[in-house]
Amino acid sequence: MWTAAGVSAVGSQVTLLALPLTAILVLHASAFEVAAISTAVTLPNLLGIAAGVWLDRVKRRRVMIAADFGRAALLASVPLAYAFGLLDLPLLYVVALISGTLSIFFEIASQAYLPSIVGREQLVEANTDLQGLTVGANTVGPSVAGALVTLVSAPVAILADAVSFLMSGLLIGSIPNRYEPQAARARPTSIGSELREGARYVLSNLYLRPLLVSHALANLALGVFWAIVLVYAVRELGLTSVTIGAILSVANVGGLAGVLLARRMAERAGVGRIVIASFLLFGPATVLVAIATTDTAIVFVGLGWAIQSFARSLYVVSANSVRQALVPDRLRARASGVVTTAGTSAFPFGTLLGGALAAALGLREAMLVAATVSFLPFLPVVVSPLRSLRELPDDSDHVTNRRPGAS
Repeated sequence: MWTAAGVSAVGSQVTLLALPLTAILVLHASAFEVAAISTAVTLPNLLGIAAGVWLDRVKRRRVMIAADFGRAALLASVPLAYAFGLLDLPLLYVVALISGTLSIFFEIASQAYLPSIVGREQLVEANTDLQGLTVGANTVGPSVAGALVTLVSAPVAILADAVSFLMSGLLIGSIPNRYEPQAARARPTSIGSELREGARYVLSNLYLRPLLVSHALANLALGVFWAIVLVYAVRELGLTSVTIGAILSVANVGGLAGVLLARRMAERAGVGRIVIASFLLFGPATVLVAIATTDTAIVFVGLGWAIQSFARSLYVVSANSVRQALVPDRLRARASGVVTTAGTSAFPFGTLLGGALAAALGLREAMLVAATVSFLPFLPVVVSPLRSLRELPDDSDHVTNRRPGAS
């Protein structure tokens, strides 16, 4: 699972840059049309709750394998269409939408599957190792993507991601069946009751509820930011695809620092305070990108991205560990689905807002709005019980009428 995550993460970094650059450089798309691609990729987050209900009934590893193979086939269609002169924006939207749907099923299944492989006491370490792969991919991937886009064109570069998903599916398929939970999963009499049970568990928990609200606000801000940042970098700051890739790669030293320090910081300061710190850093990081000029672009964008990467590493390690420790296996996919639908689905709304703001106000003004919104996610968690949470809780801390113990 660790190797599969690393392989697909590198490939996904290529597509993260190459797909919007295909729209910008090959199809000459507007800022709003580029933002619509990000929206299409993340719009399936709305399916999270329904996906979670289904994934609590089936073998999660099989879903992960099928999602990998499906994404490989979809992404391969982009260079194929380009080769035959059939590439257009509607095709990119379809590929983005369907691959985004498969990604939702994969991510929810993966989050629910991980605690079946490692024990509760190893969750922070396991999430640290997985985030280390992501940071490594974020470091290598953008440079590889920028070079591939320059050498073989943006559409052909996406083929690298298709191959990575194929390899990931094969690797996950090699995991022994004994790691799949064997508890019987009886079919419920009502899908609605399962939906409500998952939502009620998350929304009534004094740790998970504020975490969900901050997660949603962060994704809204990130959506506004990501919808326009590449167009902003190319057209407002005058950066090339190679330069952008190099900046992103170097800036991921911040993510590496987060991976190396997250566990130690959680042990010393408490896991809850690390969650809060990750949200606090997001605002200043976005401001640096928003105020960059053509003369300071490399330094400001690089530093802003480094701080963002550091904050993301802290967040992924700490927040994922808290969720996985709190939620029992029978509810794990549903709880992840609630987080995806109610929290992560704010991202596509952010991308639509970012595209609309860029069209109405201009790229720099839209980026300043993104910077302003990025300070909001800090507020729900800083006034919550998370600030006194030192160690990972367990599902015995799922209470609604009292504050859980600090330790």
